[in-house]
Amino acid sequence: MDWQTMTDAVPAAIVPEAGALALAARAPVTGAWREGDPVGDRRFVAVGDLPLESGRTLPGARIAYESWGELSPARDNAVLVLHALTGDSHVLGPAGPGHASAGWWPGVVGPGLAIDTDRWFVVAPNVLGGCQGSTGPASFAPHGSEWGSRFPFLTIRDQVNAQIAFARELGIERFAAVVGGSMGAMHVLEWAVMAPDAVERIAVLAAPPATTADQIALNSVQIEAVRSDPAFRDGDFYDAPDGDGPTRGLSLARRMAMLNYRTSAELNARFERGWQSEIDPLGGGGRFAVESYLDFHGNKFTRRFDANSYLVLTEAMNSHDLARGRGTVAGALARVTAKSLVLGIDSDRYFPLAGQVELAAALPNSVHGTDPVVVRSEYGHDAFLIEHEVVGAALAALLAA
Repeated sequence: MDWQTMTDAVPAAIVPEAGALALAARAPVTGAWREGDPVGDRRFVAVGDLPLESGRTLPGARIAYESWGELSPARDNAVLVLHALTGDSHVLGPAGPGHASAGWWPGVVGPGLAIDTDRWFVVAPNVLGGCQGSTGPASFAPHGSEWGSRFPFLTIRDQVNAQIAFARELGIERFAAVVGGSMGAMHVLEWAVMAPDAVERIAVLAAPPATTADQIALNSVQIEAVRSDPAFRDGDFYDAPDGDGPTRGLSLARRMAMLNYRTSAELNARFERGWQSEIDPLGGGGRFAVESYLDFHGNKFTRRFDANSYLVLTEAMNSHDLARGRGTVAGALARVTAKSLVLGIDSDRYFPLAGQVELAAALPNSVHGTDPVVVRSEYGHDAFLIEHEVVGAALAALLAA
């Protein structure tokens, strides 16, 4: 999941006309960052050839990242922040050349905030398989054209192995904390199990111990929405002109996802049965306000994301299962030596609180006991990105432990 724009955070029921007009131009064939685009605040680290769980090798991989603060001489103040499904390395900072959206955690990361960049060296990589500078389907393969449909299947563990290689290249042997929400929290869990000596603290926000059948089912219809777009062309669409990419399928997938990330109570309260304009939606050709809202954000999403990356990352989330090859969830978590924070959201209908309850009960070094910290919010799954005060307080307590 990812951050929401300002129009998500305010209680307005109608999408501003100026915002709608900004999306009137033909959408790019992909919203991925591509070679030749403004670099912005990104930096890049080559991590070499990566062996994958599938048996394949991803050659010449690189990780794009951003950082804030200063690494201490002892290299003991690094905090790794891992993003959700459609996030990226731009945790903090304005939108601008190279960055389609403003930073996604401005109320949590920064000087004097919970993850205080005056104290901590904060590092945020774009996930392997993503589309904002790290190697992914929109990247050029060794033969010279985009990977497209030939990009290999990735698991959460593959992505963590890439992050471990990335940290090694930065010269960081141990993180003071590894923090993430949703998909990022899946990575956090694998860091703690796969590399316990490299992690002092972990923060697991709004993620389960394994992706359940129900969650895979929700993901599967989004995957099919993308694949069924004729312009998707089985993933090999990068030579199409702007306006002819698989934007309809990707936009529809995004609309579906937003219904998982938010709650019925919030949508009902914000929009009720309001109309987008004076045109009657009951046979008159008009639109309900909530329909317009979803359209706007679906269309906006296609300008900052890639259809292939959406599939690769969603399927990686489907692979998430701490118990796979390890017996049980409790047995896997018994390997964890890091101090831990588990945070869940009472209204989360995508990754319900029961998953965080299971994690908190099994982690051996929790800073808050055997129950998770519970955020009470109307915003559903996205609350970990919005409820800065309560999330920040929980993270500050972890970092002080």
